[in-house]
Parts: sequence; structure tokens; C-alpha cells
Amino acid sequence: MRTKLVTVMLGLMIIAIFATALSSSHTLKISMTNQIDDQLNASWPTMAYGLNKAYVNSLNNNSSTDGSGDFDPTLLGLNSSYADIRDEDGKIVYIMPRSRVSPSNASDLPLLNPAQIEQLATTPLVPSTVPGSFPTSSGWRTMMVPLESSNLNLFLALPLDTVDTTVRQTAVLVLSTGLLAALVMSMIAYALTGRSLQPLNNVERTASMIAAGDLSQRVTDYPSETEVGRLSRSLNAMLAQIEKAFHDRQASERKMRRFIQDASHELRTPLVTIQGYSEFYRYGGLTDPEALDSAMRRIEAESKRMARLVEDLLMLARLDEQRPMEKQPVDLLVLGQDAVEDTKVRAPDRTVKLVGLTSERPSPASTVGDDARIRQVIANLLTNALRYTPEGTPIEIAVGVRSLVAGAMDAVIEIRDHGPGIPAEDAKRIFERFYRADSSRQRETGGSGLGLAIVAAIVQQHGGSVALADTAGGGATMSISLPYVPLVERPEPEIED
Repeated sequence: MRTKLVTVMLGLMIIAIFATALSSSHTLKISMTNQIDDQLNASWPTMAYGLNKAYVNSLNNNSSTDGSGDFDPTLLGLNSSYADIRDEDGKIVYIMPRSRVSPSNASDLPLLNPAQIEQLATTPLVPSTVPGSFPTSSGWRTMMVPLESSNLNLFLALPLDTVDTTVRQTAVLVLSTGLLAALVMSMIAYALTGRSLQPLNNVERTASMIAAGDLSQRVTDYPSETEVGRLSRSLNAMLAQIEKAFHDRQASERKMRRFIQDASHELRTPLVTIQGYSEFYRYGGLTDPEALDSAMRRIEAESKRMARLVEDLLMLARLDEQRPMEKQPVDLLVLGQDAVEDTKVRAPDRTVKLVGLTSERPSPASTVGDDARIRQVIANLLTNALRYTPEGTPIEIAVGVRSLVAGAMDAVIEIRDHGPGIPAEDAKRIFERFYRADSSRQRETGGSGLGLAIVAAIVQQHGGSVALADTAGGGATMSISLPYVPLVERPEPEIED
């Protein structure tokens, strides 16, 4: 890239140098030609008078033999001038005897053809160029001047050799100087460009290391006001997202593999049980009616357990798909009251009360969500509390509104039990799929380890959070927090003591 940039710059400079040389040469040639025209315009009156007088003297045989009486054009500074007198047909009748034409270009004196003579005669006193024979002469700047009181014309010419020589020297000087300067500037530009592109080289090296698999690499931060600085910030942000997405994908793959292993393990137990009893029956091992009835009861129980497990797995799959849910106003106070009534029917030996978060009287706590799924959350939590606490252990359902920072509020419902509680090492993983504590929470109790995972997934889909805390006096408290949305006022339901 650096070589291309410098090459393009060098090419543009060379084009500019040639254009400068051409334009300056053309301008110089015009300027020097104008100076010669000024000399012609300034000298033709004197030349016409002196040369006409010399011509008349030659006709009268009054001129000296050495030519000392002839007109001398050097007095006007016209050292290389040429002048003659011509008749109206263009025939030379007299040539300036003191012409300073050198022998080298004496043979290139301006000999005019009839067309040139006619053109000069029609445009008197207007300088024009007569070409010379290349390379001995560059041409002449000529002028035709009518002489008064005669049909004769003064033909005056100045050579253009000096003009062309000066123009060529100037062009060569401009080209040589410009090309040398362009070469020096190209070397300087190559060094400066390499230094300026060093950040891009660093970006390239970092990208190569990232392509090799090291996603922790980051591009060096450069000043934000530069293009490279903005590029580095954008790349680092993109790399952070890619690294996070890569780690999330790895975590998801690990989670999926663990999930498949756990699901396979959970499904294998009832399948093995059903298969074992079926083979036992086929080989004639269940001839006793009582043994056959016992085997069928086990098969039915394992089938139901497997059906519940499959239903839970389907529920988690739907939640993972983030399917749209029905959104409607939901009052957690009403759901809490219904849960109290249902629990009293399910476990008559339990004392179940509806209380507030900080007092004995609950308060309305409204939100927006799927009523059926929120009821399922509460049911799962109550089932978990009933299953893993001793018989007769009281349960409390607390409902209320909790204030957060910046004026926000959450609608909260808590399921409080007073059982043995959950150890701290298990509390961190209690909402993972297929996770069961090692003490009382075994497969024999009927749990598959998916209930709390379903709770966490439903609550997360509603934009809320679930947390585990210790109950005052012993036990575990499952707290569900959902965004609080005020509802239209309505009568509060009656609460049974």
C-alpha cells in the first residue's frame, strides 16, 4: 500500500513537472517573441530612413567604396538583424551592406515565397514568423514596412535562435530540477508514509493473531480524532462482541451437551424399568397375580414420570424459542390468594398464609404478562416447598411492591418455607436444569430437577428475576420480582385468615 501511494504521488508530481515545463516554456517564448516585436517596432523607422538613404546613395554612385557611409544597424543594438529593400513584386533591390549575419546561418536568410510576400504586403507593420531550415536556424521574426514616396518596401528580420535556445534551456532546467525534487520528495514521502501506516501494520498483525485463534488480542488504541483511532475503537468493539459471542456459543454448547446427557440419564431410568418388567413378564416371571399387579403399577408410575419429564422438556424448549406470550394485566395478589386455596386442598396438614412483604397484610402487586405461566411459576415453587420440607411445615406466600433505585418498582411474590433450607453450595446451582441437591432432593422424591429451571426461564421471559434467600428463623425463600405496572383500581379480594 505504501509503495502504491508513493508511486501515485510520484506520477502526479511528474505530470505536474512536465505541465509546468511546457507552460513556462510557452510563456517564455511568447514573452521573448514580444520583446523582438518591440525591437522591430522601435527600430523600423530609423532602419527605413537609413536604409532608404543608403539605397538612394548607391543609385547615385555617391557611397564610399569601403561602405563607411552605409547605415550601421549595430547603433540600434540589432547585431544579428537582416534588412533589405524590395519592390512591389518582392524582388530584392538593395541589401543592408553592414548586416551582421554570421556565416553559419548566411544561407538561411529569409527567402520569401510569393504567398508570404503577399501576406506581409497585406499586413504591413505587423510582425510575423518565417520558419528557418532546421536544425541550422530556428526561423526569423519579420516585418514589412512600406517606404514613403515610392513603391518599395523595407523588409526587416531578427533571428529566433536565441529565443529557441533560451526556451530549451529553461525547459531542461525546469524538468531536471523538478524531477530531482520529485525523486527526493518521493524518498521522503516513502519514509513518512511508512511511519504513518505503522498503526495499520499493527492492526494487521493483531488481526493475524486473532485469525490464528487468539480472540483475547486487541488493537492498540490511537487518538480518537484520527481515522486509525476510530478504526481501532470500532475493531475492538467488534472483537469484544465476537469474543463474547464465541464464549456464549461454547457455553451454550456445553450447556446443551450437559442437558442432553442429563435428559438421557433421566429418561433411561424409567425406560430401563419398563423394559425390565416387560422382559420379566415375557419370560414368565410374573405368573403370580399380585406380582403382575405390582409390576404393572411400577410400569404405570414410570410411564407417568417419563411423561412428566417429556412435558417439562417440551416446556423448556418452547421457552428457549422465545415464543410470543399472551400479555395481559396480572395481579399477583389474586394469584397468591388462589395459590393459598389450592395448597390447602393439596396439603390439608399444612398451614398456608397470604402475607405482605414486610407486614401481615399483603398489598396489590400488578404486572403485565402471561397469567397461566405466572401461575405455573407459583405452582412449581409451592410444589418444591411441599416436596422438600417435612410434613406440617408452615408455608407463607408474601405479595407486595418493592421500591428500587431511580424510582422504579417491582411486583414481588415470595414463597417462604420453614424447612431445613438449602445449603450455600447448592444455592448457586439450584436453578440449573436437572440439578438436585445431594441430601434429601433425590430422584426418589419424584423430582427431575427441571421445576426451578422452568421457573427461571418463565420469569426471565417476563423480564423479571428469581432469587433464593434464607427465611427468617430457618428455611428457604423463593422470591419472584416482575416489573410493576399499575392497574385500574378495583376492589381488593377478601383475604381469609
